Amino acid sequence: MIEEHATANWFSKPGDSIRAIMQRREIGAHDLAQCFRDGIETVRTLLDGSRRIDEETANTLSEALGASPKFWLKRQENFEAAVHRAVIQIQESGLEDVLLRLPAPGRKAGGRLSAERRIEEIRKRLVFYNVPNAESWTARYGRLVGETDYRTSKTFVAKEDATLLWLRRGELEADMVQTRVWNAGNLLDRLEAIRKLSMIRHPEAFLPKLRTLCAEAGVALVIVKAPEGCRASGAIRMVDPDKAMLLLSFRYKRDDQFWFTVFHEMGHLVLHKADTFVDDDAVPSDADREQEANEFAAECIIPPLRESEFERVPPKRDDILRFSVSIGIGAGLTVGQMQHRGMLGPDKLNYLKRTWDWAQINPVRV
Repeated sequence: MIEEHATANWFSKPGDSIRAIMQRREIGAHDLAQCFRDGIETVRTLLDGSRRIDEETANTLSEALGASPKFWLKRQENFEAAVHRAVIQIQESGLEDVLLRLPAPGRKAGGRLSAERRIEEIRKRLVFYNVPNAESWTARYGRLVGETDYRTSKTFVAKEDATLLWLRRGELEADMVQTRVWNAGNLLDRLEAIRKLSMIRHPEAFLPKLRTLCAEAGVALVIVKAPEGCRASGAIRMVDPDKAMLLLSFRYKRDDQFWFTVFHEMGHLVLHKADTFVDDDAVPSDADREQEANEFAAECIIPPLRESEFERVPPKRDDILRFSVSIGIGAGLTVGQMQHRGMLGPDKLNYLKRTWDWAQINPVRV
């Protein structure tokens, strides 16, 4: 028996019930996807609330997860009624424009909206952010950039709306990843295995392994391409009390930058207990934690016990390859560290770094 707990100012997506059953029965997103014609995309949109449960979908859910088709159809009906009530309350409160200013997927800036379109856009934002009103959005996301650890280029100024969209999409993707309970010690125990993955050339070979190792420590590894204007390369955020998200954009598509970002974000998780943090030079109070995360990442790449040996590595191809193999990392990461420390010119031996394009990354992002 699945119980719903409804309040006057809240709504629960049918996807919440789907996710709860999946977790209880240890059914993965890809397992459920096999039951639908559109595969993983159907599961994704059911979980985020953007796909309506019709009769065919209700029958499939009943067969795959249990409960009757009637339950799933009623679940959808109750959800739509609750969202409609929330929209009416927002209209009556005079806060329509507040909601409409929030970033949402698929909405272009500018132009007048008809009354019908305004309702549609308000509904879209409530469902996308899973909040019933403007106050709830402010409490949960109003200071999102200031409450999230993320690496971003210092060369560009990130547009806040684009970053918010990227982070929220990451949260929705993290919903699809089953993990154990978050435990920093379990992540530390897996760092050596994670380091060795840097020696694997192709994302389709190392990403599934990286995702599994992270999930065993309670971390949902997700990959979302950054929208235009978002310059972030990685982020961490606690999406549930016992589940962390490690969000990657593959912004630089180069192995030295990618793995440094992975270890940097893991540093925040381990050292700072996933406390909120913004990688911004204008926030001096966070400079120490940023430096700590950088040092953690650097030590993941070059172990402290091998530091003196690393400092003596000649800036030559064969010497770099030998040293990289001896410490169990990809040669591109060694080159990146040598360049960062001034041991090698920024234009030297870059061919030892591996580069990828989004076509190689996208097929294995889930």
